[in-house]
This record gives sequence, C-alpha cells and structure tokens, in this order.
Amino acid sequence: MTYKQRLICLLSLITVLVLVYIGSFVFSYESGNTRSASYVWLDQNTAQRTNRITINNMWEEFELSKNNDQWFIHYNDSEYPARQVRIEDFISVFTTRSSWPVRSTSASSHDRFGLDDKASRVTFYNDYSVLLDLFLGDDDIMGRETFIRKVGQNEVRSGDNSVDSYIYGPVTNWYNLRLIPESESGRIGLNNVQRLTVYNNEETQIFTRRNRVWDITGITVENPDMSSIDNFISFILNAEGEDFLDPSSAADITFDHSRFILEFDDGTVLNIRVSGPNEVNKRFAQVSNSNYTYVIPLWVSVRIFRSAESFEIQ
Repeated sequence: MTYKQRLICLLSLITVLVLVYIGSFVFSYESGNTRSASYVWLDQNTAQRTNRITINNMWEEFELSKNNDQWFIHYNDSEYPARQVRIEDFISVFTTRSSWPVRSTSASSHDRFGLDDKASRVTFYNDYSVLLDLFLGDDDIMGRETFIRKVGQNEVRSGDNSVDSYIYGPVTNWYNLRLIPESESGRIGLNNVQRLTVYNNEETQIFTRRNRVWDITGITVENPDMSSIDNFISFILNAEGEDFLDPSSAADITFDHSRFILEFDDGTVLNIRVSGPNEVNKRFAQVSNSNYTYVIPLWVSVRIFRSAESFEIQ
C-alpha cells in the first residue's frame, strides 16, 4: 500500500470517528431533552385518591367534590351535580405523560410567564391532604401552550393549552344539567324504560314496552314509527337544561302545567314536572328525589312536547 493510500485510509478513519463522536453527542443531548420534555404531573395511583379539587381563575373560585363516586360542584354557596366525564378528562390532562418541556428554573421568570402568587391555581386533594398544587400562567406567543409551575417550586413547564378551557370557561360547563344525571354514565338507557307517560294539559300519551315494540295509548297513531318513539324517549332521558335556577327563585314557580312519568325495569319511577313558559319562553323542571330546579330552553321544550302525528311513519 502506497503512502498516499495509507493517508487516505487514515483520514477516512479519522472522519468516521469524528462523525460517530458528534452523532453520539447529538443523540445524547436529544435523548436528554426528550426525557426532560416528557412529563406527568400526577401519577395515576395518586390521582385515584382525589376527592376534592379547587379551581381559582383569579376572578372566581369553585370546588369540585366527590361523594359516593359522584362529583358535585360547589359554587356561590350552592351545590350542583357535575359532569363526571368532564372531570375525568380534566384530571387526565395531569395524569397523562406528554410533552411538558422545562422553560425556566429561575424564580425571576415567574412574573413574565404569569406565574406569580396571583396566578390562577388548581389544587387536588384527598380530603385535606394536598396531592397536587399548581399555578397556571399565560399562554405562549403562538397561543398553543400554557405555562405551569408547582406551588412552592421555581421550575416552569409549558404544554397543551387545552387546560385553559377547563380553568377559564363558564362555570356552567361543569354542571351536569341532564334532568336524569345518571344517563350521562350510562346507568340509565333506553332499554331500561318500561313505560313513559306524558301529560301536557291537552292529552295523555302513554308508551308501554311490549317486548321490542311500543304500545301506544291515550292518543291515536295509525302507523307508529318505532324508531321515532325510541328517539323521543332517548331525548327525554338525555334532555338538558341550560342552567340551574337559584333555590330562592324556585319557590315562586308553579309546576302544574305538564309532567313526565318514567317507569324503569328495576321498579324505579321518576316524575318530571315542567312549568308553563315564562315571558321569554323558557320553562322550569323539577325531578322527583331531587332538590334542583332546571332552566329549560325553548328548543328543548319543543322537542319534549310532541303531537301524535309526529309518531306516525312518514
């Protein structure tokens, strides 16, 4: 082998070694950066112990509490049923490992990230033991990430700002406004209904399950559309109000206009009383075994009070 060939071989070897060294350094840096970005705020086992959550978004504060596996929201000295799925989704934001890269470890950065002691705050409890306590700050310049830090720590991380919709959205978004709250979790469904009786001050509509079809009495339906009746009863099971009426105001409402009686396969009977329309065409509803009064918008009342013709095959 000539001197020139030996030199070329040596230079090639040196080049390969340099590239390997640089590659290993870059890989090591990226790997470390990935580990730093991948983060979970609260492990699943600890999260399962959560039975109280407080949220303070700087202009209002409310509390979510769990009782007998059901979540409730406490707001303005009142307690209302909360959306179970929404709370589960909210908790999963903090229990799902995802990209939350470190943006700063300096206390001097808290102010510019909106993470001083006046920032919005969410705290997870097991009774009175704190499981996770967080400050939530500003969004980044692109409006895609929000800055978060643990209370009492300097480290700032950023991640998906979908958490903002939970913290800053209307409190009513947390309310389970279904007239039958159990339908949200699937505990009550169409197949559980044995009979529905509708009194609307004009006629009485009775739908009784006979195996897989509905027997209709009280009204005349020549060619009943079974799928239409299924959809009607399903709508009532999942009907929602738009808000809860303050208990002090409910005392002045008269509930002698219309009502629904739902009889279920386990022997349970629910009586839903509905008021007449007010000056803005909204109604109010009360459900047996419940202390809540629901505000019913016009479009919902239109769909729950239907004529006999609407159940005919078209």
